[in-house]
Amino acid sequence: MFGSLGMPELLIILFIIVMIFGANRLAGLGKGLGKAIRGFKDETQALREDDDGDAGSDSAPARKGS
Repeated sequence: MFGSLGMPELLIILFIIVMIFGANRLAGLGKGLGKAIRGFKDETQALREDDDGDAGSDSAPARKGS
């Protein structure tokens, strides 16, 4: 994806993004993204635990694959 972009080009792009949005706003976006990922991870873990608890109560075997 970034095969044709070298380190100087990526640094220029990063500098422009920081100038447009500002360091504080980028830090806030990163914090929000981290919270969203953590929440998603917690919910998927809860679903896995819930599925493990219900596995013995089903009369039909669970299907694997699509």
